[in-house]
Amino acid sequence: MLVALGANLDGASLGGAAARDVALQGAAEAVGAAAGAPVRMSRIYRSPAFPPGSGPDYANAVLSVAWEAPPEEILAQLHEIEAAHGRERQARWAARTLDLDLIAAGPGGGEVRPDRETWAQWQGLPLERQRVEAPQELILPHPRLADRAFVLVPMAEVAPGWRHPVTGRSVEEMLAALPPGEVAALSPWQDEPARGGARTDG
Repeated sequence: MLVALGANLDGASLGGAAARDVALQGAAEAVGAAAGAPVRMSRIYRSPAFPPGSGPDYANAVLSVAWEAPPEEILAQLHEIEAAHGRERQARWAARTLDLDLIAAGPGGGEVRPDRETWAQWQGLPLERQRVEAPQELILPHPRLADRAFVLVPMAEVAPGWRHPVTGRSVEEMLAALPPGEVAALSPWQDEPARGGARTDG
């Protein structure tokens, strides 16, 4: 299972290591505890807020964990972890203390929910509708996955061999398809992999 982590409030966007680690390392440890399994977490990256000008820069990372539970149950647990870190869902794409997106789940991260047709509808949703519409059911893999450098760059560190179950594209191929400027806009927030109890080699 793959989870994207992000935060840009309460100091996480200001470069302070303590605030960043509380937001993302603490969340990763909570995910590991809920899953009952060790997690592997990427480095933490700085990325511009989207849409542009909507808030401070984000701290972003991706983690991989073996979580033996239905995806809907996993998503509910992720929302509980967000709430425990002060997340309030007031507006779509608003700044937040913590964001946990379920990117991929199931065996090998290859589960498609609810079906390929519905996934394709949400994946092809125009940007102006993305701003105001959100699915009422879980969509897997995350329909915006291939559009987001701030997901794909850290994802390449923890799941380089993952291949999209609908499009068949690898992480490397999806990264290569992005505008170079979007990838270049990301920079590691630290030189070494994220530290702490959440980081393992498994």
